[in-house]
Amino acid sequence: MNVKVIINTMAKVMLIEAALMVLPLAVGFIYGEDCVSSIAITIAIAVVLGFVLQKLTKTNTKGAYIKEGFAIACLSWIVMSAIGALPFVFAKEIPNFIDAFFEVVSGFTTTGASILTDVEAMSHGLLFWRSFTHWVGGMGILVFVMAIIENPDRSINIMRAEMPGHALDKFTSKSKTMAKTLYYLYLAITGLEIVFLLLGGMPLFDSLVTAFGTAGTGGFGIKADSIASYNAYCQWVVGIFMLLFGVNFNIYYLLVIKKFKNVLESNELWTYIGIAVGATIIISINIAPLYGSLSETVRTAFFQVSSISTTTGFATTNFDVWPQLSKCVLFLLMFSGGCLGSTAGGIKVTRIVVLFQTLKNDVKRRINPRSVHNVRLNGKTIDASEEKNVSSYLALYVFVLIITTLLISFEPFDFESNITAAVSCFNNIGPAFAAFGPTSSYAAYSGFSKLVLSFAMLAGRLEIYPLLVLFARKK
Repeated sequence: MNVKVIINTMAKVMLIEAALMVLPLAVGFIYGEDCVSSIAITIAIAVVLGFVLQKLTKTNTKGAYIKEGFAIACLSWIVMSAIGALPFVFAKEIPNFIDAFFEVVSGFTTTGASILTDVEAMSHGLLFWRSFTHWVGGMGILVFVMAIIENPDRSINIMRAEMPGHALDKFTSKSKTMAKTLYYLYLAITGLEIVFLLLGGMPLFDSLVTAFGTAGTGGFGIKADSIASYNAYCQWVVGIFMLLFGVNFNIYYLLVIKKFKNVLESNELWTYIGIAVGATIIISINIAPLYGSLSETVRTAFFQVSSISTTTGFATTNFDVWPQLSKCVLFLLMFSGGCLGSTAGGIKVTRIVVLFQTLKNDVKRRINPRSVHNVRLNGKTIDASEEKNVSSYLALYVFVLIITTLLISFEPFDFESNITAAVSCFNNIGPAFAAFGPTSSYAAYSGFSKLVLSFAMLAGRLEIYPLLVLFARKK
């Protein structure tokens, strides 16, 4: 493994993170807060480390192949989270480093699970940084690095590591150009949401951090009740934009280049929309007796469906007190997630489409062994190796989820609390059920369990393989 190229890229990541922290630093200055010095010290640490490591590895930095790509992807998220946690520790707003690390991992992985018990006591500067980690992590930390990296061979291997799945066949040697295009789209849709929220009367600061959380499908709220205290218009805006950010960004690219036929042929997109509509209808009927009007019922059901299915984690109500049917639907939505190529977590609708077609074809082949049936995704036939990859990933997914649940089961919480916390963190959702519902935090977990759940969040965001490759023995 080429260690120099890994360290050199880590140095670039540190310098980029230092540059990103200038924004929360400016927010702290505007509000005249003490957190300014903590952010400034962290920037200085990141700049010094970045320049020193870059200088030490300035030669022989070419040759990032698949294993280096996986190592870079994994280590970049860990390094970003470790450095990003320092302002909270220095400002003593989250004094414990493990707690701060958990919070920032949750931010960058767009999970939204929080250890904060009084979020409204936080400074504006650190609240901004906390939500901004969602926006940065949503599209992928290394997609941004790719946009400025010099070596296209290195960048495509990093892309394979950070964004595994079928969406990768869209990225070629021109991935640097594609990365920039994706970020332009990401920025444009985020800006559009901010405008809509401002039109609804939401304050500028609130609009910015809410849009960051929506765009990254992260869900860090800056109020104790998440989004519940905002008006119905703003709740609709956030709900709709959560759903939009759960769509494969290739769909938006196809719309821009006017390939409407390809969009209409996307069974991934139609399945994603169908799941959201179906779940909203079922829950609306089930919870109707709890709410005063049809509009409130549908809005509340749609918002929670949009939030959980896209793994965002915002809430407008305590869905933990809903009837069992509605809770069951939300629990199932925790697994489905958004589309591949989106900012959402979960298994991804794409894999569900492939899995169901594969199962259907297996049944047909048992009836007629000589028949030939193909799995089609977005109008194109996928080969057998991709079908196998989906099955392998799902088996690994279940294994990691089981291990995570077992490791945190030493805690004095009931099974529902632990299993849903593991599912929520692994699928990058945030709120769970019971002890860790939408009105609670993860503060009660021990330091060990917080580290386990931090690993689960990273594994879920990177889709497991980069972490396994990083620790795999060289044969």
